[in-house]
Amino acid sequence: MANKQRLAQYILQVTGVTIDPNSLFDIQVKRIHEYKRQLLNILGVVYRYKKLKEMRPEEWKNTTPRTVMIGGKAFATYINAKRIVRLVNDVADVVNNDPEVNSYLKVVFVPNYNVSVAEMLIPGSELSQHISIAGMEASGTSNMKFALNGCLIIGTLDGANVEIREEIGEENFFLLGATADDVPRLRKERENGLFKPDPRFEEAKKFIRSGVFGSYDYNPLLESLEGNSGYGRGDYFLVGHDFPSYVDAQERVDETYRDRKRWLKMSILSTAGSGKFSSDRTIAQYAKEIWNIEECRVP
Repeated sequence: MANKQRLAQYILQVTGVTIDPNSLFDIQVKRIHEYKRQLLNILGVVYRYKKLKEMRPEEWKNTTPRTVMIGGKAFATYINAKRIVRLVNDVADVVNNDPEVNSYLKVVFVPNYNVSVAEMLIPGSELSQHISIAGMEASGTSNMKFALNGCLIIGTLDGANVEIREEIGEENFFLLGATADDVPRLRKERENGLFKPDPRFEEAKKFIRSGVFGSYDYNPLLESLEGNSGYGRGDYFLVGHDFPSYVDAQERVDETYRDRKRWLKMSILSTAGSGKFSSDRTIAQYAKEIWNIEECRVP
């Protein structure tokens, strides 16, 4: 809680947004790239916001208040990555200024993400999103840092997620999405026009196109998720395929967070199971398997 309060102070200082330390702190920080799927995250936020707006006020009390933080940098000429950053900020402007629901949902784009910012974000996090399309991450180490700090992970079977889930126990990991073996087949099916989008996915896209998040033209970004093939189309990173699985996994997160004893137990086991990812073990393995050097003991 002390780390969450410190993070809330920092967010207020750099963004002017007040966030509630009693809400679930849900964080995704990494380079902005379509394969890392910050777009899947913000589409999930859009869907959550739409559902909150459709609820009766008495139903809000049964929801899990959540603060979603996204941070990272986009390469200067990576247009779609910059569109994703723009969408996160536009969604944040609307959600955070909606007095009806902003006690239950806040969205923050964390500016200028770097190591110093990570030192505040990671200890203050409770859920971390590592939702890249399976088979794309070479490894990934930020998820190890989050797990070591007692943060639970929602993610795909990609990169270090695979090892983390084995070490901390699959019951302490929120799994979603296609596996690496599935991806080529799913892309081929898409090319053949066999993809049937989930209604919730279509609902989120339609909500953005309605103009509720401002007048910016998001059609080029959304069109990258549509069609069956072609440059910049055909949803190469399977956001549409994994969206229903992602929404379902986030519902499991909400349900688990309301059971604070269960969440606490999972958090402790996450830290306790992270020993394999210490720098001592990693460097020892590098020395043995890559550098072919032996330890030199001090006399």
